[in-house]
Amino acid sequence: MLPLLGSNMAQTLNCRTLQPMDSTMIKSLSHNPKNANSTAFTRHFAKKSGVFIKIMASATPTAAPITFGFKNLLETFTVDVHRAENRPLNVPLIAPFTIATSRLAKVENVAIRVELSNGSVGWGEAPILPFVTAEDQTTAMAKASEACAFLRRCPALTLGSMLGEIAGILPGHQFASVRAGMEMAIIDAVANSIRVPLWRLFGGASNTITTDITIPIVSPAEAAELASKYYKEGFKTLKLKVGKNLNADIEVLQAIRVAHPECQFILDANEGYNSEEAVEVLEKLHDMRLTPVLFEQPVHRDDWDGLRYVGNIARERYGVSVAADESCRSIVDVYKIVEGNVLDVINIKLAKVGVMGALEIIEKAKAAGLDLMIGGMVETRLAMGFAGQLAAGLGCFKFIDLDTPLLLSDDPVLEGYEVSGATYKFTNARGHGGFLHWDNLA
Repeated sequence: MLPLLGSNMAQTLNCRTLQPMDSTMIKSLSHNPKNANSTAFTRHFAKKSGVFIKIMASATPTAAPITFGFKNLLETFTVDVHRAENRPLNVPLIAPFTIATSRLAKVENVAIRVELSNGSVGWGEAPILPFVTAEDQTTAMAKASEACAFLRRCPALTLGSMLGEIAGILPGHQFASVRAGMEMAIIDAVANSIRVPLWRLFGGASNTITTDITIPIVSPAEAAELASKYYKEGFKTLKLKVGKNLNADIEVLQAIRVAHPECQFILDANEGYNSEEAVEVLEKLHDMRLTPVLFEQPVHRDDWDGLRYVGNIARERYGVSVAADESCRSIVDVYKIVEGNVLDVINIKLAKVGVMGALEIIEKAKAAGLDLMIGGMVETRLAMGFAGQLAAGLGCFKFIDLDTPLLLSDDPVLEGYEVSGATYKFTNARGHGGFLHWDNLA
């Protein structure tokens, strides 16, 4: 029998205590101690993509060491892909989704299916949101096909080496969404192989999350109707899309407050304001005795001075945290935010940075004392489920914004997590727990 994962590789993380895996979780683990890729992984992966999980020591020297199962799998699990393919994943929305920079009438994403030689299947999704993700569906399909073709012909590799090769094929922000989908599918297949749910693989801090829900840019009457609906469904935090018209945004906020007087709310401008407009919004809300719990991406992603200006005023004058979303698309951006003391919160989205990039950014942000938010583009429960299980397993996110499957008129994902209002509960089903009827997507 194999030893417990991580018995000689305990790591201490600056998140909640993570639970070690027991022996039943690894009985089908494929281990190849002779594989040279295992020992050379760190150097290879850093060279190929500049992305690697940097596990840092806790600030508390007396903290008990814990086992980080996923870190061990990178070096010990050998992945042998039997089949890999991708197909369009098109789903209509209940209503058009309008933000400051784009308008979406339906989801046009890419689904990815990876099957290992042992029969285990993993699922991934590359979400496409125009003007936010770099890829459109056509580009994403082509690059996913290229990555799938590589997986079909490549020899068995350690999980870390395989993810490093995928990062080389799909580098940087340019192909981050496709990279995220490929990483999801490979990691999900591995989790299925060792019979572990993703939330346990990523640490096991919890098996539930509670999300906010988004109100897109709509009229005050429509916003009030949605707020009333979400109040009845038990949502405590509403995320309001703003940034196209300052005065209209204020009117919408007033209407929402009447319809859902107990709600907390997040403002998300999606780069729509300049710095003076962003401060004016906060001033007007303060006069109305309305204080957001978070102000997300108030100015253009490249306006670092404006972001710092708004962040300082929001923090010092109104006690409001400001989050970087579009401004945080790589570990380089995180260093800018930390070293420049720009703001308080970073929004992690797998489609912006990939799974491995997200884990690296999480560790840097936590070490710097920043708060974390996890969000998405416009995904089905496939990608949302993966992100949700990662967030639940790590247990270190202050803000959860994983609501977009609730905005779709159809749910193509079978099984998977359970939804009760704002709460998602993840079961002990292996891997993601959800799947697609692949033939229906052909």
